Amino acid sequence: MIVAIDGPAGAGKSTVARRLAQRLGFRYLDTGAMYRAVTWLARERGIDPDDEQALAALARENPVELELSGTVMIGGHDVTMPIRSAEIDRMVPIVARHPAVREVMRARQRELADAGDAVIEGRDIGTVVATDAEVKVYLDADPLIRAGRRQAERPGIGADALVTDLRVRDASDAERTLVASDAHLIDTTELEIDDVVTRIEELVRERLPA
Repeated sequence: MIVAIDGPAGAGKSTVARRLAQRLGFRYLDTGAMYRAVTWLARERGIDPDDEQALAALARENPVELELSGTVMIGGHDVTMPIRSAEIDRMVPIVARHPAVREVMRARQRELADAGDAVIEGRDIGTVVATDAEVKVYLDADPLIRAGRRQAERPGIGADALVTDLRVRDASDAERTLVASDAHLIDTTELEIDDVVTRIEELVRERLPA
């Protein structure tokens, strides 16, 4: 079974998807981390983030690995921590907007999804990557709440800067942050993480074989 969780930055996708996967015994696939990994490798190798074809070739030649432990690997490097830096935050929307890069990454995401039961989170999972997912969820929240959550993850960045970055990120991601027609919409603004996880778990349990 595939559970697709989409939504904008700061809506709680990663935390919810990770906890849900743990509860269900499913694999957790963080597609945002995959784009971040390619962005990190491109920076390390001096590839211009505007060079679409070079980036696509890099992604194709260095498939991202998402290990069960949560470790993110690319090109033989453990990039689990480095990809969460503010610099990668700023660069990844530029890398991810290229159609050729998205084509390569979506193919890789489908390969990983085909390995069995998984919770996959991103921005276009239910609409493009896994259109036949048995459960689709779209998470959203008030922009100020989303910015606050991002600040908790990155305490070294000022609140005003994060609000601005989030606004820019939303505009950049708008084209691929879409709501599937059959997705369940959940506003997480006033909900605790476990409440969101429980709601989605109930949807999944309803569709699991008896």
